[in-house]
Amino acid sequence: MRLLGFPVDLWRITGADFIVRTTYQMGKTPLLPLYAAALGASDLMIGQVVAISTLTGLLLKPLFGLLSDRSGRRVWLLVSLGLFAFTPFLYRFVETPEQLFALRLFHGTATAIFGPVGLAYVAEMGTERRAERLGLFGMARIGGSLLAPIIAALLLIRFPPEQVFTIIGFASCLAFLPVIGMADKPMATRQHFGTDLAEAVRAVMASRAFRLVAALEMAVYIATYAIKAFLPIYALKAAGFDLLEVGVFFSAQELVHLLTRPFGGRLADRLGCEAPIMAGFLVLAASLMALGHVESGFLLVMVAAGIGVGLGLILPATLSLFSTEMPAANLGAGMGALGALRNLGKVVGPVAAGVILAHASYSMLFSLCALFILATVSAFAAITLYRRRLA
Repeated sequence: MRLLGFPVDLWRITGADFIVRTTYQMGKTPLLPLYAAALGASDLMIGQVVAISTLTGLLLKPLFGLLSDRSGRRVWLLVSLGLFAFTPFLYRFVETPEQLFALRLFHGTATAIFGPVGLAYVAEMGTERRAERLGLFGMARIGGSLLAPIIAALLLIRFPPEQVFTIIGFASCLAFLPVIGMADKPMATRQHFGTDLAEAVRAVMASRAFRLVAALEMAVYIATYAIKAFLPIYALKAAGFDLLEVGVFFSAQELVHLLTRPFGGRLADRLGCEAPIMAGFLVLAASLMALGHVESGFLLVMVAAGIGVGLGLILPATLSLFSTEMPAANLGAGMGALGALRNLGKVVGPVAAGVILAHASYSMLFSLCALFILATVSAFAAITLYRRRLA
């Protein structure tokens, strides 16, 4: 059965993803830092509490991707939804920052499962319009990032943090409705899924597609998360922008990214993955280079839009390239390993930016990020040209 030209199961899993991503993000911004502070956490501890769930994904995504290769996707999607729904009810029993830290570490398991398993489920629906499907699926996460902070802030006006987490738990239960009706089709390669973790990791690492896409996405996440970490400080203290303009920057970036993703996926399906990847990297590099020179709120929003366009062109195409060339028997494990490296990029970017800012200006940081993106796309173009000559 199809709806608007796509399998109904695509809309089901996208709806479930939108629900759990929205509720999960509601528990992060601005709720989690405020709750940690109310428990008496120091600034250092607040940072650790906010970041620790990323570590869970870094360590566990490949494992859960492999397990879904063995036993099917749907069962692991249901396990992750159980964690999304159950864990928020535990926050009301937290009494110390250390307990909150441990609970966040556990809560991150939900996204460590849903991320790679959901991507693998969407990718293996077929080769037709694969990049466009992945682009549409990615819109759910971005939409959640747009809505969650506003909803959480409105709830915090009326309820204490622990009650907001309870509301999040009830809302997360809604994600079961679309997933229960989803099919879990047997795959022709299922008999090979008994491969152990070491063999699966070796197979993924040996894949040229994995190494190539991992390098591309790592570069994107290192550069963009370096900006995400330090742009507010730069805008408020060095460039003279106000808090509202900073908020509009990030909202505009996510909104344009949301709107561009289906178009980027459609381009990848029609022209091949290489063209939108290269175009997206060039737009992203130009936007980062311009960031240190903007002097008005309007231009700041234009730069944010440029970053959003770059991401919308790159990410559906890289996922399509990866899922097309990765052997089906290791698709889940590969998606997990790729997700783990994305998380690593989210950690490396802010840390590297902090080191750079200890010795250079913000403008230099933005320029170095742009040059890093240009170097990456130049290497990708050279590899693409070389592969075409060999073909």
